Amino acid sequence: MLARWITPFNFRNIAIKATLFLITSSFLTGYSTASPVEDTAKLRQLAQLAEYIGVDYSAAVDMGQVVNAGEYQEMVEFSDLLVNRSVSKQGVLKGNKAIANQALKLQQAIQNKGNVSDIQKLSADLRDSLLKLMPQLSFPQQLLPETEVNTLFQENCSACHGISGQGNGPLAAQLEPQPTDFTNKERASNRSILGLFDAITNGIDETAMPSFAQMAEQQRWSLAFYAGKLAFLSSQKPTGEDLTLSLQEMINHNPAQLIAKAPSESNLAVEWLRANPERLFVEQQNPLAITRKQLKLAFEENRKENYSEAANLAVSAYLDGFELVENSLEAHDTELRKSMEANMMNLRQLLSHSQKSDELDEAMTTILHQLDEAERLLDGSVLSGGTLFTASLIILLREGLEALLVVIALMTVLVKTERKDALKYVHLGWISALIAGGATWVAAQSLITISGANREVMEGVAALLAALVLLYVGIWMHSKTHADHWQAYIQKHINANLKAGTLWGLAALAFIAVYREVFETVLFYEALLTQAVTTQYFQVAGGFMLGTALLFILAWLLIRYSVKLPISKFFASTTYLLLALSFVLMGKAVIALQEAAVIGISPLSVHFEFGWIGVKSTWQGLSAQALILFVFILFILQSKIRQKSQQK
Repeated sequence: MLARWITPFNFRNIAIKATLFLITSSFLTGYSTASPVEDTAKLRQLAQLAEYIGVDYSAAVDMGQVVNAGEYQEMVEFSDLLVNRSVSKQGVLKGNKAIANQALKLQQAIQNKGNVSDIQKLSADLRDSLLKLMPQLSFPQQLLPETEVNTLFQENCSACHGISGQGNGPLAAQLEPQPTDFTNKERASNRSILGLFDAITNGIDETAMPSFAQMAEQQRWSLAFYAGKLAFLSSQKPTGEDLTLSLQEMINHNPAQLIAKAPSESNLAVEWLRANPERLFVEQQNPLAITRKQLKLAFEENRKENYSEAANLAVSAYLDGFELVENSLEAHDTELRKSMEANMMNLRQLLSHSQKSDELDEAMTTILHQLDEAERLLDGSVLSGGTLFTASLIILLREGLEALLVVIALMTVLVKTERKDALKYVHLGWISALIAGGATWVAAQSLITISGANREVMEGVAALLAALVLLYVGIWMHSKTHADHWQAYIQKHINANLKAGTLWGLAALAFIAVYREVFETVLFYEALLTQAVTTQYFQVAGGFMLGTALLFILAWLLIRYSVKLPISKFFASTTYLLLALSFVLMGKAVIALQEAAVIGISPLSVHFEFGWIGVKSTWQGLSAQALILFVFILFILQSKIRQKSQQK
């Protein structure tokens, strides 16, 4: 059946689609479909309007009476704009009925001069709905130093907002409306960091607030956090309380929303984190802290019977946290790493169900205890020089070997077919993959946040495509094992088939095989460097350089000796090499998609794991790999039957 879809070496359609998927999915950050940049900007503006209403309505209406006609007129205009944009079927919302109903309710409440608390709730709900339509936002990796941010504020903001942010700058008296008083706790409680960031970036229409889009993104985020903390500087750190709020929550939601969603004893935690955002960025850099936080949030959602959200948080705990330190933990304690991985998968299954609470409590306790042990072993995220060197070497060899074997197989096929002129297409594929991997890493650092789930989906789909293509190529090559068959094929087909279109297909296959491994390698090295001090970077670089040298040596040996093999032996050996690669990649594809919760996990009664060949003790993974073997064996049997009939 596969042969109906793919002609020999004619991977153009599949490869091009796969390439496009890889490039686009690497920039997806939390949703399966991403809006265009301009649409996202429009949604952000609407969300900003909704928040602005919630913040400023109290200055327009009090006890059902208009106290500031200008402010009230502005509220009316903004609510009308939200309604018009949401009702229209041509705009970015395309007549979204749920959003339209929320906007209409807000508009009606403003026209009726409703209570401040009601308006704030309606505007907050509308804003949350708008945020859910957007791709996950780009968050800063780190804030600027306090002194630098204060200088930025004094140079760009103090003329209107005052030296201390009280809205009493030298120009304030001339402005209408008056500049925001950032020290006003009531207003600040209804203002999100994202709202402040958007105001700094875009400015506010019909006010004196200009756009500061010319500033670097990190500067704008730092100013937003600075302005957002001024009303909470007197907050005291809560004692004996686990601060579980994430950076995303603190950015997207205002303190009033966070306090409403959290237990009353968390009020102090919300205000203290708003005043001390540095804590959020410290924890953001610690994968095990992320794991612990996400698991506790998942546990809470399970108790609230939000089972789907609990399962998603459990997936995030593994992919956005634990997976990033697996290599480092492996160097310390292999058995602990394997046990934690299995226990976290089991915990995910338990969190997605309504029953088995006793099992869940026990599993949660076990995982938290293991996290403590892992943190102790990793010793504050700083590893020994020898451990860093070994981990660096293993990462590169493990991730680079699969890509190398695929590329070498393609190159030797072209050499054997006397098409050395086509080697440039394979080179173009793997070189482009290296560049794309580097670009993705830069984008992940400065532009977007690539979620663990999207990363695994990308890797899983890439591995699945590569496995299917390699299986077909292996079957095709086996059919040319006999020299007479090969010579006949060359004379009849090779020059006709290896045209520009199919050669670009080879380039795409090389791209897929290499990009997947490069992306994963960059991810693991980034995590490894966070666990090293500056003086240990040499050990990491040493492991990388040794791994690179070993891969070059291996590549030279493979090319030299595979080219010298007789055509029949070359095709026979390469066939089984490609089969092995297809087998491994299929296993890894299933594992990645399971980790991303795209497909289910049905574990066997006996746990085992052979990471190098993609074997794990789940029915889904073993079944997929068995199917690869079955298809290949079936072809072999058919081939032998055909040969016997021809001999007769």
